[in-house]
Amino acid sequence: MTGENICKSEACSIQNCLNANNYDETKCSKAIDNLYLCCKEFYKTTGTSATTTCCPIFEKLQIKLKQRKLGEIDTKPLTDHSG
Repeated sequence: MTGENICKSEACSIQNCLNANNYDETKCSKAIDNLYLCCKEFYKTTGTSATTTCCPIFEKLQIKLKQRKLGEIDTKPLTDHSG
């Protein structure tokens, strides 16, 4: 499953914040957290093999969530049984 516009507004908010703050990422932490939380919900509802252009892949998101203390997604990658 793909989601082209999933979390797009959150991703755009990061760009707007960075532009407004001379690319000082420390001033955009809330916007970054909001994107990661949106992506967390995306994977919780669509599964770990889903993709969207605005979110890191599932495994990378898990690392970012843990680093930022936003809580890991309580799910494991699904096995593809379409074979």
